[in-house]
Amino acid sequence: MPASPEMGGGRLLAGGPGGLVRSSRITDTSPMTYSPEAAPPRPRPSALDAVAVYLRPRVLIVMFLGFSSGLPLALSGSTLLVWMREAGVDLGTIGLFALVGTPYTLKFAWAPVVDALNVPLLSRWLGRRRGWLLLTQILLIGAIIFLGSCNPVTAPGLVAIGALMVAAASATQDIVIDAFRVESLPENEQAAGMASYVAAYRLGALASTAGALYLVTGFESLGYSKQVAWVWGYYTMGFLVIIGMGATFLAREPKIAAAESPESETGSPLRRVMTSAIGAFSEFLSRDLAFVVLTFVILYKLCDAFAGTMTAPFVIDLGFTRDQYATIVKVVGLAATLIGGFAGGALARTYPLATSLWVGAILQMFSNFVFTWQAYVGVDLRALTVTICVENFTGAMGTVVFVAYLSALCRSPLHTATQYALLTALAAIGRTYLSSVAGFVAAGVGWANFFMLSALVALPSMVLLVWLQRAGHFETLTNRSSFEPDID
Repeated sequence: MPASPEMGGGRLLAGGPGGLVRSSRITDTSPMTYSPEAAPPRPRPSALDAVAVYLRPRVLIVMFLGFSSGLPLALSGSTLLVWMREAGVDLGTIGLFALVGTPYTLKFAWAPVVDALNVPLLSRWLGRRRGWLLLTQILLIGAIIFLGSCNPVTAPGLVAIGALMVAAASATQDIVIDAFRVESLPENEQAAGMASYVAAYRLGALASTAGALYLVTGFESLGYSKQVAWVWGYYTMGFLVIIGMGATFLAREPKIAAAESPESETGSPLRRVMTSAIGAFSEFLSRDLAFVVLTFVILYKLCDAFAGTMTAPFVIDLGFTRDQYATIVKVVGLAATLIGGFAGGALARTYPLATSLWVGAILQMFSNFVFTWQAYVGVDLRALTVTICVENFTGAMGTVVFVAYLSALCRSPLHTATQYALLTALAAIGRTYLSSVAGFVAAGVGWANFFMLSALVALPSMVLLVWLQRAGHFETLTNRSSFEPDID
């Protein structure tokens, strides 16, 4: 399945040519004029260094937080859609359930709260970022349990509310994780952190898709009814959030977050939140080509999101069983996802950011045509294996490169959470709103034509990519002043 910006997304880490320009203090948060002498090419790391970086403590913490980030999205997305389809909910309604991802689109609205305020008691104990992490993880457990207790047939309204609660808690957790990750990792660990985050994110998504489906089948084999089996499957997923909690306790508070603690600021909490919000948005919008960049962010993963919304119903409608879906779509495809994620990290670390974005865009477009081929082939396990491996590999590469780009745009330490939340929220528009009609399109034109149309949706983002390249946008990213992350 396509990641969040997806990937629920989507929601990974920066590195590569758009990485940090390190200094010991904040010097300026405004865009700078590109100077070739100011951004000399970096030496390529040795093979041993390239491997050892994945075992560094900061990278490992980011990896476990990636699992915590990837776990919830499917519980209000693809896994929930399988449950609803098995219960007999129609395709149109299933497509509309993409709207429960609204919190991922609107999270920038409350991101300034995360940037400006501490959590009572928890932030005093753990620090600002870790205090927010623990709070959101507690809320996430409660929301998952509530959603699992609902019945999609007798109480679809409660299911929608529960899905919104999971999405809201998950989106808030992502705000904090994104800021924590950008602030914690030094430049030479960014690409490794990004790749590890993608891999762990997909493992979390695997646990809440294939893992949840296997659990439901297992509970049914023990004699539980289908509804009760789904309830216990969701309860188990809620328990897995403890992995993220463990990473929160083991992590160290980023020095930047501690240095910019809102307790050192004056004024009421509301004033601090408003100041943070206005500063974050005005700083970003003052940049050259700001609105072109924001439009590109919305469109880059749209073809992936448009097709991904209907992947689960597509596989079920072709005639594959629930366990076949879990095994091939989620387990077999995991290897391709991990390889694609690390390939994307290597790509972003080695080649210019614009080149990496082109590779990701073309591969994502190609994978949707493979689904058209699958629609003609029908029920064939070998063909589905090929289709899913291609989709997972290309989707993971595209996600890593895209998030490298998003993170390269967020280099103002005073506004890390807010600006990153704004960008990932815009990226979620494709998955949440523009993809909400996917069910009606698939029902109207058939599966083969649907995936062909979803591939063509990639073309507008490619036009904007050409525009940004010709305007010199990517050169300015390599010379934006930033801050020194926690490198002790």
